[in-house]
Amino acid sequence: MNLHTAEEERLPSRRIADAVRGLITAGELSPGDKLPSERELARRFSTARNTAREAIRLLTEEGLVTAQHGRGVFVREKQRMFRWGSERYSRRAYRETGLTPFRLEMARQGKTARVEVTSIEQVTPPFDVAERLMVSPEEPSALRRCNAYYADDEPLQVVTTYIRWEDAEGTALLQPKTGPGGIYGRLEERGHVMTTGQDEIFARMASHDEAKTLNLPSGVPVLEVLHTSLDQDGQPFEVSRFVHRADRAGLVYNFPVED
Repeated sequence: MNLHTAEEERLPSRRIADAVRGLITAGELSPGDKLPSERELARRFSTARNTAREAIRLLTEEGLVTAQHGRGVFVREKQRMFRWGSERYSRRAYRETGLTPFRLEMARQGKTARVEVTSIEQVTPPFDVAERLMVSPEEPSALRRCNAYYADDEPLQVVTTYIRWEDAEGTALLQPKTGPGGIYGRLEERGHVMTTGQDEIFARMASHDEAKTLNLPSGVPVLEVLHTSLDQDGQPFEVSRFVHRADRAGLVYNFPVED
């Protein structure tokens, strides 16, 4: 395996990073393959070991490699878990299976889903949520449910869901386990049948808490999906902020084309 490059004028750390990146792009280093050690990279490029360490840091920030404590540095897997924007909310699907949208998506992709409920409380919602949910941003007008989602025990997304307090009060929505169909099953019982929705999608860097929960490698961004559910009367009844690992998530949408 030839890691050398002819462009000697670049910084030594960048020459090493470019050479390794080229091997990954060409498929000579595959997902899961172990990189040469810092000592070996330094020897091959006739540099100091800390120069090789800096090259690995650059590759890590790009999300191309990941360090495993005590084992070494490996090319990152490219597998993504997909979120189907329209199909995930199918009423027929949850009535037939009893599964929530996330559990149904993971089952389709051969993964074991796990959901960790981190908090459930009545709150004053942030302004962007209050505006979409059409509730007061100045009083505790919403229920907030915070969850962490895992696929085969790998952290995949964190979700914060807001529901009008008047719809949530006295229901299983205040409990960690909401029953068949999840929150949408309970909200249907309150008279809200989702007929359409809106997803607003942004790319950004993670907050400290998000990065910790998602176990994000350095330099990997997140995808934020701000979802609003609308009922049969066109009224918003639920707003969820999904924060996905960008290196593990894919978004798929089917949509009609208007005249």
